Amino acid sequence: MIESSSLPERVKARSLSIFRLIAEAEGKIHGMDPADVHFHEVGAMDSIVDVIGVCLALESLDIGEIIVSPVPTGTGRLRMAHGLYPIPAPATAELLRGVPLSSFTAQGELTTPTGAGIVKALASGFGPLPAGTIDLIGYGAGTKNFEHPNVLRAVLYQEERSAATEETIVVLEAQVDDTTGETLGYAMERLFEAGALDVYYTPVYMKKNRPGVLISVLCHPANCDRCMETLLTETSTFGVRKSNWQRKALERRWIQIETPYGPLRVKQAMDGERLIRQAPEYEDAAQAARSFGVPLEEVYRAVHKKLN
Repeated sequence: MIESSSLPERVKARSLSIFRLIAEAEGKIHGMDPADVHFHEVGAMDSIVDVIGVCLALESLDIGEIIVSPVPTGTGRLRMAHGLYPIPAPATAELLRGVPLSSFTAQGELTTPTGAGIVKALASGFGPLPAGTIDLIGYGAGTKNFEHPNVLRAVLYQEERSAATEETIVVLEAQVDDTTGETLGYAMERLFEAGALDVYYTPVYMKKNRPGVLISVLCHPANCDRCMETLLTETSTFGVRKSNWQRKALERRWIQIETPYGPLRVKQAMDGERLIRQAPEYEDAAQAARSFGVPLEEVYRAVHKKLN
């Protein structure tokens, strides 16, 4: 349903990532292939709307990075289709592996498998709110009554960045000489879903003069374990090299301009308040080219004409 929809590409990718993680967790709990998992509640329309609604909201707000507080799970027992289970539910616990949990305790289920899947798939990091300026705040209240307020808060903020922004990223590397092109293509998709900033392949010659591929993955430290696990499970490598690098990154921001092909986003690279360069957002331009039946370069020219 998601793949055949007209949803924006990033919404599709994020939604599929969430459902794939939930299917993998359910599959592991039930001892079956994720493709054979029957989703129970997760497959119900309300959960589909929950997941896609979250991803659409993030798209509307143009959210690129998501920081999540340590996750509270609740205590007690929960009656499920398979009987009475301790909280967190088995699928929730599986999804939250590697995710920092809150010490906050309350009787009842505070995090569902759907919520855990959203957090696991979309969070680029966990912890307190980073330094920055708060822009907007939203509150969502649940229908279940607890002794504490059953409220989720989302804060939209601008992260504090200096003109010369430096950050630590992790570089993961692995070489393979027995992995097919199809497998490498799929592995790249899974790595981006795991939070990779960039993935690229380099032709190399390996032992016994065999042609092979060097897989390079860039990611934030918070996503290192997920990316490393993806490399080990989705490729034929027996090991992964890991190193920490410092990089200077220009701040990215997006503006929207009106063109003969509709409103299109433009990505700008900023050094403090100084504009370094700007370019049309590819997905917007490609969609406009398909919709109007014109070459992509024609859409690009229209954007640059507006910008100049």
